[in-house]
Amino acid sequence: MLERIRNSLGYHLIFVMGITLFAGFTIWAYFNIRYQKEKMMNHILVWTDRLGETIKLGTEYAMMLNARDNINQSIQNIGRLEAIDSIRIYNKDGEIKFSKNLAEINTRTNIRNEACHVCHKTEPPAVDLPLTQRVRVLQTVEGHRGIGIISPIRNAPGCSTGDCHFHSPEKNILGALDVVVSLKETDQDILYFEEGVILLSAFLFLSTAAVIFCFILRFVNRPIMQLIEGTQRIARGDFSTPIHIPYRNELGQLADAFAAMGKRIEEKQQELRNQRIQYQTLFERVPCIITVQDRQFRLLQYNREFSKRFDPQPGDFCYKAYKDRSEKCPECPVEWTFADGKGHYSEETGYNKDGSRTYWVVQTAPIKDAEGNIVAAMEMSIDISRSKQLEEQLAESERKYHDIFNNIPNPVFVLDIKTLDILDCNTSAETIYGYHREELIGKRFLELFPEGEREDYAFKMLTASVVNKARQIHRKGNTLFVNIRISPSEYAGQSVLLVTTTDETKRIEAEQQIIQASKMATLGEMATGVAHELNQPLSVIKTASSFFIRKIERNEPIPEAILQTLAKEIDSHVDRATRIINHMRQFGRKTEVQLEKVNLNDVVKKSFEMFSQQLRARGIDVEWHLSETTPWIWADAARLEQVFINLLINARDAIEERMEKTGNPSITKKILLKTQVLQTTVTASVADTGSGIPPEILDKIFEPFFTTKQVGKGTGLGLSISYGIVRECNGEISAVNNDDGGATFIVQFPRIEDSLKSEERG
Repeated sequence: MLERIRNSLGYHLIFVMGITLFAGFTIWAYFNIRYQKEKMMNHILVWTDRLGETIKLGTEYAMMLNARDNINQSIQNIGRLEAIDSIRIYNKDGEIKFSKNLAEINTRTNIRNEACHVCHKTEPPAVDLPLTQRVRVLQTVEGHRGIGIISPIRNAPGCSTGDCHFHSPEKNILGALDVVVSLKETDQDILYFEEGVILLSAFLFLSTAAVIFCFILRFVNRPIMQLIEGTQRIARGDFSTPIHIPYRNELGQLADAFAAMGKRIEEKQQELRNQRIQYQTLFERVPCIITVQDRQFRLLQYNREFSKRFDPQPGDFCYKAYKDRSEKCPECPVEWTFADGKGHYSEETGYNKDGSRTYWVVQTAPIKDAEGNIVAAMEMSIDISRSKQLEEQLAESERKYHDIFNNIPNPVFVLDIKTLDILDCNTSAETIYGYHREELIGKRFLELFPEGEREDYAFKMLTASVVNKARQIHRKGNTLFVNIRISPSEYAGQSVLLVTTTDETKRIEAEQQIIQASKMATLGEMATGVAHELNQPLSVIKTASSFFIRKIERNEPIPEAILQTLAKEIDSHVDRATRIINHMRQFGRKTEVQLEKVNLNDVVKKSFEMFSQQLRARGIDVEWHLSETTPWIWADAARLEQVFINLLINARDAIEERMEKTGNPSITKKILLKTQVLQTTVTASVADTGSGIPPEILDKIFEPFFTTKQVGKGTGLGLSISYGIVRECNGEISAVNNDDGGATFIVQFPRIEDSLKSEERG
């Protein structure tokens, strides 16, 4: 019982608070008593000092008159006060001249005794001392304490000039007054005060301690005992009995917290029970294999899947159940887990109980006791037989893919989507481009294009899915024309561009030869008109030169104005002939496909310049309706010029064919040249008043070698070549019959910004 009390919180609180209270009241009593004693002593001290001064003042006049009887009488009268023990007046030699006790008069004392010592302890004797140094506490003959104050009697001016006696002015001190006051009543008052303070402190201490004891017992100890009982019930699993504390202070809140904790523990225990059931269910029904083994690899526990697959017997070893071995596997992840306490991974193969071969992935983990010692190992195996089969199929598929990839007749490149670096390519790329595969891998695909065109092709590679007739460079420096197909793909876990190129070099060279032949045929068609065009400036030059010769032969001066006029005419017609010859040279030159910004109005005008004389010679009028502002298009200006010349030739032939069929030379002979800007396209049309196109062949006129002209008048290549040129420039060409006779050929191109968008859409 004592041990329990000594270990209780209430005991410690009472003990600590009792010690604190006792120390507090003791200190308070000590300082209070000390203060009151000092206060009373100071009061006695001041009163005694004033009494001494009063005695000196009261006897001063009698001393000046040397009235000794008066002085004695005054001292005797004052000495009758009960509080005064003694009054003495000493002369300078230490002799008592006046005293309350008459027997002491004229007796000599030792000047070094306690009354005089305060001044005579130094040589010369001290004259001015503070009150605190002139005070002494002594024991009286009656047995009680007394307080004495000695005061110097100074030489007053009246003493040194008196008639009855005198003292020399050199003497400052004539004697001393010693007054001793009894402290008997004061000590009794102090004793009564001390006893009162001590009794009050003891009473306050005991009453306060009793209040604290009762408070702690009721508001601390009893609730704590209830909390202890409640927590013990919770520890025993009793969560239904509440902890009842009727106070809403911290202990009451603590009781509520314990109650909430008990409820939460009950909920958690229920959750743990549910989880234990759930985990047991998962352990049994999980579709993977789980076993628990000891250090001897004996099966301690296994789930239903393991039992279904391997048909283990009680006490089997894992290697016996898994693989029907008589000893453990050479590399055992369970053994590694017991060795280092870490999880391990491995791939295993074995046989099911039906004899089928199976593959599985093994993952182990240690099972430890409360002290951290490994007592078992858990081994979880996942069947990967299906994955193994898929891996084998994937490997076979990859092998086939590589075979197909390398044997595709067209070059195939795998490009980094950001840098356009070649990540891989097939063997056909070596054949077409002349590089070894090792040289191509790591090389920028743009390096296969001409240097000045790489930025344009870089933009097209990233925005378009098809790039037709792109120029590339063979390793030997030859130009290759290829069609490029671009598609995004995945390669080795990264985004790439899968690029396939088709070598069109031979086909384009053949087309260029055909186009060149068509140009030559067109130049032959225009020979008469060109000769007439050149004949006119030559005639002007001939006339001017003949005029100069006649003037020179006749020695006639040529007026400066006429000379200047003829010189300008010769110069302008020479420039005209030069333009015609340069135009024919450019038109007849064999050129490569080069798309650039072109104004469609300019192309139509230049085409007409070369053919205008032929039309005028045949009496064919040309009507113009050109748009004032024509946006740029992407085209090859030289080839596009050939298209419009072919259309003008066809229009001319259609008009002449109609004249031959009708035999009416007065029919309208007119060609309408028109350009217009639509919302997203720029169009040019060539309309004639000829015989038109039969509806049944309208969809065949752009086919190669198809012609409606008589034998010997057409090759059937003009419109086919024009169709190819227009398509190369991302345009379209079509033909329709006019309502009033004749036909109209319409050429349509996307505006330059819309052509970029169409390339982006692929």
